[in-house]
Amino acid sequence: MDEIFPIVDENGNITGSATRKECHSGSKLLHPVVHLHILNEQRDALFLQKRALNKDIQPGKWDTAVGGHVDLGENIHIALRRETREELGLIDFTPQHIISYVFESEIERELVNTFTTTVNPDTTNFVIDENEICEGRFWPLHEIDSNLGKGVFTPNFEQEYQRILPQLREQRNEQ
Repeated sequence: MDEIFPIVDENGNITGSATRKECHSGSKLLHPVVHLHILNEQRDALFLQKRALNKDIQPGKWDTAVGGHVDLGENIHIALRRETREELGLIDFTPQHIISYVFESEIERELVNTFTTTVNPDTTNFVIDENEICEGRFWPLHEIDSNLGKGVFTPNFEQEYQRILPQLREQRNEQ
């Protein structure tokens, strides 16, 4: 059975519902998603996931640590915790909301709710869902910078990274 997503306005207010297929078919129905950027304790590296080759959008590309749709009847905080548990097995984390924005591609429009969290890579044991993710690792920010625009990352990640980079650097300087 196809997943059902809420359809929202740009403020996140629910205006209807649609199937995953309808949302990803070029209809441009605005639907909410959650993203979690996981930083190391020094805040100089991001954990990224390489999308599974069977994904319907951007297979095999490196992307945000956690990304997923909000299901109908679910709020963004519950969706964030569910997606993080499902994709990485991570339960104990403190998310910080940093930005919400509309992302549009040729086939869809998403209201992206972006969060960050910090973990100790030496003590955090990620349990990767191989149906969703081929692999995952921490990328130093300078390594991400040098690979932008080379087809390594999803377009969504590259755009979001550019949006949040000033905030990531500011948070790092506050330490």
